[in-house]
Amino acid sequence: MYGLGAYGSMIADRVRVEAYAEALRKSVRKGSVVAEIGTGPGIFAVLACQLGATRVYAIEPSEIIQVAREVAAANGCADKIEFFEELSDRVMLPGRADVILSDLRAVLPLFQRHIPAIIDARSRFLAPGGAMIPRKDSLWAAIVEVPKPYSETVDPWDRNPFRQNLSAARQLAVNTVQKVRVNPGELLTAHRLWTTLDYTSVEDPDVRGELEWTVERAGTGHGIVVWFDADLAEGVGFSNAPDAPETVYGSLFFPWTQSAALARGQT
Repeated sequence: MYGLGAYGSMIADRVRVEAYAEALRKSVRKGSVVAEIGTGPGIFAVLACQLGATRVYAIEPSEIIQVAREVAAANGCADKIEFFEELSDRVMLPGRADVILSDLRAVLPLFQRHIPAIIDARSRFLAPGGAMIPRKDSLWAAIVEVPKPYSETVDPWDRNPFRQNLSAARQLAVNTVQKVRVNPGELLTAHRLWTTLDYTSVEDPDVRGELEWTVERAGTGHGIVVWFDADLAEGVGFSNAPDAPETVYGSLFFPWTQSAALARGQT
């Protein structure tokens, strides 16, 4: 679960907040019913009311829901927002929603039970013809040269001052992903589409696929970096690509067991 500081960072992310707000403007009509999965401090639930929703079901399993209740009351929406302090797959709503809103992704949309929660909500909560926000996420991947994150991963186990064999810990370390911010100059290849998650139809939470790259810039490959581009509503979205404005999400770095010298044109 997130702390208050993490929620503050999400709210401060203008790219994220403005995109979600615009998606709500395009989707919420006077009289709409909205269900938000993971309402956090409730700013989008309140915005849905301000845009004309007559009922908002705000679902949040953590104690931040107490803050959301106070935020709703302070903004005159307490009578329109019904709160559910529970995981969404354990909630029974009084009726179906015209709009389902969520942002359960973390760095990537494959975070924990995000996709199963969306599948369940779409099946049980969404009214016929209703809108999902987001609609789709596309996951992109590239080979990257990032010496600092890589050395921070392997050096504690490779350079032990007592000359101990720490290979068991190193093996775990290089199989642990980490959030990074990558700039375009650190990419050794063009990015390739790994998969697109269509939340209006996805049924399987697992993602499989093979990718092949051609090295465009010679350098030392340290692993693969993955990010997502979000499609929230018609004409509304944002990108977490290295050349896009920075967001709270960042990218996810998958380190290789060993770094590798890569030549231009190598596949």
